[in-house]
Amino acid sequence: MKEGSQQIAVLIADDHPVVREGLVALINRQEDMQIVAEACNWLEAVEKFCSRQPDVGMMDLRMPGMDAVDAISAIREHAPEARIILLTTYDNEEDIYQGLQAGAKGYLLKDTTREELVQCIRAVNNGGTWIPPAVAAKLASRVGAVDLTDRELEVLRLMVTGKSNKEIGAALNVTEGTVKVHVSHILQKLRASGRTEAISLALKRGVARLD
Repeated sequence: MKEGSQQIAVLIADDHPVVREGLVALINRQEDMQIVAEACNWLEAVEKFCSRQPDVGMMDLRMPGMDAVDAISAIREHAPEARIILLTTYDNEEDIYQGLQAGAKGYLLKDTTREELVQCIRAVNNGGTWIPPAVAAKLASRVGAVDLTDRELEVLRLMVTGKSNKEIGAALNVTEGTVKVHVSHILQKLRASGRTEAISLALKRGVARLD
């Protein structure tokens, strides 16, 4: 809450008008909160956060215009103390990890209660963080896992698309033998018994997606 202000200034960003309107109505009903800006994509969210300087920004994790991590980083470059809450239907640990690493202060799923949503805004506005227990458990799982290298992630994501080692090698301009080594390391790090389990784990954790 800005000095001298009696209300928490909130920016809402969501690419679904019905969701955005619902959040605006809910937040404006709170005596200690006021919506000061709305955005329908990440580009607009970055521009409006920087120009309006709200106390708290509540933003859908997946919106068109930019990658969420890049957008959050752009906001924090302009406003290092930016307090951002990610609101999303997705709850895989990779999304959670990347968002919080970028500087988000809170994370809520869209099936949260009204009470939890407003409590989250108040907590983040007061300088705290807000991560529900179920989300925290997934984050612990992600942080506790052995990180894959950039090349291993590339190989894994191509595995998810169904490509063979030979096809992956051609796509990455490396030998099939090199791909086999990467696949072996991926299986070891994910503690997977084979390619199928590795692909399943990658999809579950959000490391790769089926587009």
